[in-house]
Amino acid sequence: MNAFENGVNLLGRIAIAALFLPAGLNKLAAFEGTSGYFSSLGLPMVAVLVWLVIAIEVLGGIAILIGYQTRLVAICLAIFTLLASIAGHAYWAVPADAVFIQQLLFFKNIAVVGGLLVLASAGAGSLSIDGRVRKDRSSGRPAVQA
Repeated sequence: MNAFENGVNLLGRIAIAALFLPAGLNKLAAFEGTSGYFSSLGLPMVAVLVWLVIAIEVLGGIAILIGYQTRLVAICLAIFTLLASIAGHAYWAVPADAVFIQQLLFFKNIAVVGGLLVLASAGAGSLSIDGRVRKDRSSGRPAVQA
């Protein structure tokens, strides 16, 4: 990647993290409300699932932001987002007056999945921890310096 591509990649990672990180922190701040919403969806083991979702969104958002294990994390977040879209925005199973909004949210999430898959393909670029580790490995230096 050249300098422009690395900069745009960083901006894209910031934008993706701006979706996941606040979502996870908001779920943490409103744990009871989130649990109630998950229960209303008929999801199993709600307390465990809420903690799992919070961890995925917060830790995944941070990892994407700093570019750590970006390809793997992007794939995991893409799968998570697809599953969350099916569970949380099932526009095919809502009353007619709710279809438009749920369909909009579902396909917005599908676009996020697409962006995450592109990020998984491209990697984080040089402005990331992954880029730093790759540079250190190619120069023969230890990845972690004292």
